[in-house]
Amino acid sequence: MAIRRNALGRGLDSLIGISEVRTDGSSAISEINIDLISPNPDQPRRSFSDEGLDELAASIRELGIIQPLSLRDAQDGKYQIIAGERRWRAALRAGLLTVPAYVRTASDSEVTEMALIENIQREDLNAIEVALAFKKLLDTYDMTQERLSERVGKSRTVITNHLRLLKLPAEIQIALRDRKLDMGHARALLSIDDAKLQLKIFKQILKEGLSVRMVEQLARQAAEANDTDVTPKKNAPSQNHDYDFFVRDLQQYFPTPVKFSRSANGKGSITLKFDNDEQLMQLVGAFENIKK
Repeated sequence: MAIRRNALGRGLDSLIGISEVRTDGSSAISEINIDLISPNPDQPRRSFSDEGLDELAASIRELGIIQPLSLRDAQDGKYQIIAGERRWRAALRAGLLTVPAYVRTASDSEVTEMALIENIQREDLNAIEVALAFKKLLDTYDMTQERLSERVGKSRTVITNHLRLLKLPAEIQIALRDRKLDMGHARALLSIDDAKLQLKIFKQILKEGLSVRMVEQLARQAAEANDTDVTPKKNAPSQNHDYDFFVRDLQQYFPTPVKFSRSANGKGSITLKFDNDEQLMQLVGAFENIKK
């Protein structure tokens, strides 16, 4: 079978006879030589499954690329990927000579933003990839969290919660990257100040399959006893058990740990802890978002 055929890469435009479509002078749908395309070094997505690429390549051999890539002109007749690196990699495996693509005009920051947004919208990125992309946009392009929130369509709380993940020990970050740990467990671990204890409980999560609620209980025990030698009381009822869902819901809105306590007579407190002025301003921002 002759695999490297232009027709395989034409997608929908080959069916309706359109070779190029101009849109307001800012982008175009064209057939681009695949050898002239290079990936974006700031692409937020870092991991690509070989199995997934092989499956996509098989589909491309049969149907072509249905959704065009987004590229920008990198000068000297070459192009850089804004969005669609997975499709480009699969097209290489499928043996395509060309791929359909939008050629857009975009700055470095816009390229990073568009790649981030496309991957988030498709839920392709893991939590650490999202966190690193947020950090790059904030650091490299001198954005505020409020501006970043507007640009990527995510609340400041979501952005802050992701950035906090980068404070976790590397071993835990790798587990998040590889999806061996979820955000609920990570947020519970972040409420523990001791990195050694974070790692100890992290290993318990992997070994014993601890639920998020169990990890939250361990974190509370550590905070109350300031003792690194704690074990989850799996069978012991919590006096505040009926309100665990409430604490989890509150934690979705606030970037710092939420502590809840209630006595037998119904009295209690909800505490939002902050360690510095930056965290205090994050809490103020969270309250402002809730009021909206």
